[in-house]
Amino acid sequence: MAQIRDIKSGRFGAPTREPMPRRLAAIVAGDISGYSRLMQIDEEGTHSRVKRIERDLIEPSIVEHHGRLVKTTGDGFIAIFDSPVEAVRCSIVIQQNLVGRNAALPKHHWIEYRIGVNLGDVIIETDDVYGDGVNIATRLEGIAQPGEVYISGGIYEQIKHKLVCGYESLGDRHVKNITDPVRVYRVLSDPAALMQNRKRREGILVSLLILALLLIAGGALWSLLPNGKLPNLVSAPVSPPAEVQKAPAASPPAPPAQPAPTVAPTQQQAAPQPEPSAAPKPAPSPAPQQAAPLPPSASPAAPAGQPTTQAAASIREPEMVSLRGGSFAMGSNEDVSEKPVHQVTVKPFAMGKFPVSVREWNDCAAAKACGFTASGKDDAPVANVSWSDARQYVAWLAETTRKPYRLPSEAEWEYAARGGTQTRYWWGDQFQPGMVNCKNCSDIPASDQPVKVGSLKPNPFGLFDMGGGVDQWVEDCWHKNYQGAPVDGSAWVENECPSHVIRSGSWRKDSAYARTANRGSYDTNVRYPTHGFRIALSP
Repeated sequence: MAQIRDIKSGRFGAPTREPMPRRLAAIVAGDISGYSRLMQIDEEGTHSRVKRIERDLIEPSIVEHHGRLVKTTGDGFIAIFDSPVEAVRCSIVIQQNLVGRNAALPKHHWIEYRIGVNLGDVIIETDDVYGDGVNIATRLEGIAQPGEVYISGGIYEQIKHKLVCGYESLGDRHVKNITDPVRVYRVLSDPAALMQNRKRREGILVSLLILALLLIAGGALWSLLPNGKLPNLVSAPVSPPAEVQKAPAASPPAPPAQPAPTVAPTQQQAAPQPEPSAAPKPAPSPAPQQAAPLPPSASPAAPAGQPTTQAAASIREPEMVSLRGGSFAMGSNEDVSEKPVHQVTVKPFAMGKFPVSVREWNDCAAAKACGFTASGKDDAPVANVSWSDARQYVAWLAETTRKPYRLPSEAEWEYAARGGTQTRYWWGDQFQPGMVNCKNCSDIPASDQPVKVGSLKPNPFGLFDMGGGVDQWVEDCWHKNYQGAPVDGSAWVENECPSHVIRSGSWRKDSAYARTANRGSYDTNVRYPTHGFRIALSP
């Protein structure tokens, strides 16, 4: 801190107090559940495992999601993020990876973190962070269940439509040393937990609806009765005559002593009565049933496992461009992830002429096969789509049309994007404004949505928006470089990979991302506002 010097005496006075730096941040607090118990079981082994998790999982995950690890606390950590979305994504990734690490161990040896996330104004120092925002994050972590992520209401409002996960409201909670109650949500990143929570909510709603209907029906019945009392006819016991009760079961019924009343005949007695001739039955009209058979294309009964023509006719199949395949040099020397440059031979296939549009996606959403209804203009490319979302769409389209639609492989995507060229961009090595929809790349004003598909020029293969527009998912798992990559154009996949490759760049990124060789990755099950996709079709 600086000191004030008296000009006349030349002596230094009391030091001045500089303002502490403050900022709004998303704070993530993590803590190991049952750490003391684990240390008692195996002190050295537990310490070694915790340090390895911090080094191999927690620190890299925080960096990959653009956060900063502030400190570790032996059995926990504190991190800060500029983006609430990235803070929650990072928390989900950590928890999901810990599940895999614990799978091969007995339950009493599991290392499980509880994580709390809060949005608050905090004081930043070199090796620590202070403020109520931090305190609330640690309190949320303290009430979270092992393996789960709890978030505050402030975080929830920022991310509720941006991540492919569910949230369960736990209401307002009073937490230690915090005056006002905190709205708490549990993140449901596991699809099974999400479905279970949804079914539970639906069950509660159905029960409440049935109860409300019963109350309404009871009130209506009561209002119809005179003076709110049941008539004697209704209140009288309804039972067979005493004679019938006492008659032996094997004895035939005795004839009635009095003639049966004629004012209220039973249904069985009235049934055989002929209808009056004044109201003859209308003549049957079997014409629709006896009409000529419908042509096969209009038959309402499709073969088992195939969609009806009516359903298939309502689907907008994306326009495809057939590519005859060939060999090309894949990759570049501009980035380590694009090395080594290697020769790949791609078989014939068809590629979507445009990225999948909002209108095409919403056909899938209307069929209840895709997880959300997209907003925006119908002819704009759909965005905010996770890799899993894209796979849902192609699976639905393939099943409905009986055509082998799929996501393209990374090699197919780059082959199609190059359009037969080997330059930095499909039009040459120098960037030209107006060729792609990217940040500051054209006269098109910036907006919250990319321009409609087909607004700019196609590449030599007749494909639009192969660069800019929306980032585009491909089938491949993410690998840091091309060492060991397939050379036959097929997708490079493993059974379960946490992240997949994304290509193209977007309207929010600069021209460097629109290079044909540029590649990146993102979490498999997480949505992001610039992510979309296009489809491929096998011969």
